[in-house]
Amino acid sequence: MDNPTAQRTSTILNGRSVIIASNRGPVTFLTDADGHEILQRGSGGLITALTGFVQHMDAAWIACAQTNEDSACGTCAVPLVGESSTIDVHFLTPDPEAYFGYYNVISNPLLWFIQHSMWDIPRQPVIDSKTWEAWYGGYAAVNRMFGEAIIEHVQASSQPPIVMLQDYHLYLAARTLRSRLPRGKRPVILHFIHIPWPGPEYWRILPPEMRHAILDGLCAVDILGFQTREDKLNFLRTCQNLLPRSHSNYKHDRVWYRNHATHVREFPISIDVDSIRRLSRRPETTTYRDRILETADNRKLILRIDRIEPSKNIIRGFKAYQELLDLHPEHRNRVQFLALLVPSRMDIIEYQTYLDEIMAVVGKINATYSTSDWEPIRLLIGEDYQRAVAAMQVYDVLLVNAIADGMNLVAKEGPVLNQRDGVLILSERAGAREQLEPGAMIISPCDIYATSEAIHQALNMNPGDKKERADLLRWLIEKDDIHNWLDKQLESIAELGL
Repeated sequence: MDNPTAQRTSTILNGRSVIIASNRGPVTFLTDADGHEILQRGSGGLITALTGFVQHMDAAWIACAQTNEDSACGTCAVPLVGESSTIDVHFLTPDPEAYFGYYNVISNPLLWFIQHSMWDIPRQPVIDSKTWEAWYGGYAAVNRMFGEAIIEHVQASSQPPIVMLQDYHLYLAARTLRSRLPRGKRPVILHFIHIPWPGPEYWRILPPEMRHAILDGLCAVDILGFQTREDKLNFLRTCQNLLPRSHSNYKHDRVWYRNHATHVREFPISIDVDSIRRLSRRPETTTYRDRILETADNRKLILRIDRIEPSKNIIRGFKAYQELLDLHPEHRNRVQFLALLVPSRMDIIEYQTYLDEIMAVVGKINATYSTSDWEPIRLLIGEDYQRAVAAMQVYDVLLVNAIADGMNLVAKEGPVLNQRDGVLILSERAGAREQLEPGAMIISPCDIYATSEAIHQALNMNPGDKKERADLLRWLIEKDDIHNWLDKQLESIAELGL
């Protein structure tokens, strides 16, 4: 083990195994057209980092089955990077009705919308008997299932392992572990939340029983990680205001509750810089890049890459572009707005409606301003990561104007890949703002006029200023990549003596 990071990890773990738990696992098993079972690896920096992290240790990953093949697998030894080692992936198969309630009623949209401050409060949410059925028979039941599966792994370990829980799907799981395991067998529990955490005033939307169970579960962990300092402080405030008999210590960033200290930290997640740069050099990516440049036809390129979610503020971004064309007509036929949008949770009515509204706005703008050889907005819907990587290499302006975002990794991927010293326009409500503000143009996401003016300034910025900003962004991102995100969590274990 010559890698310094691997050596440090080994020292901190001191022979302890690691258990990762998340709604989705690192792989999904499928059957192809010829009837052969195939393994589809999860994409994204988180999966890459965690699978790289566990390749030198005894590790298990617990997740919900996504296919019938996953369910049939049960527990499988899955090859990791380079297939030189494996990880045991244990698939849970909840009752379909329970999983629907856990995922489609409580996790999405209820918790997700609360944490992104997205509910239209006079009208939504409506918490009725079906919501409570989904809470007890879905969310609580599946969390209990995760807790019991983790307990099995803990009891099979020679010494208490380290458990790493991921995101808002598993808020109740830690309490099962802490209440069911004797003190000497309890693992070290980390829980990282990938989405924003609003202040206590927004959590009051939930009935007291629900919010108490969530806070009770999160205060059963040893280290609770958030994306930003603001999220961390909001959690401390939420406990102080809404969790009876808890004590929030702002000086030491911890909550004391039920005779246990939960240490609250910020671990801003990032990207795998080396991996994404390797992907950008593939021939397929180069082909995509050439096509994008050919379609742009020497025009400057404004780019956005987003999942189709209301929190991404896509419609206001297009309206800001429309205002740019109205107020600064010199940009007409000299810029193109390329929007690469990925369908997300289309079984939820709010998301379907949002896509319909996006299509209507784009259609109106193109109908108003198009010429025989210019389409103001080129909208492509579908998941194609290599196409996105290619587009990030050649933008002049990258627009990230989310209403609320845990981090927003596109804001980090773009500056690392871009070859034209493109300008990042970044919402003050995106988690990435805390790190990237020195090199980005910061806008208020609801201010369409300010966003249009920021685009105008970015398109007209002199080359020296563009290069200075681009270099600073690259430096900020490279020094805090995805591996540093993991290192900081492990260092916290060591610093706290856990």
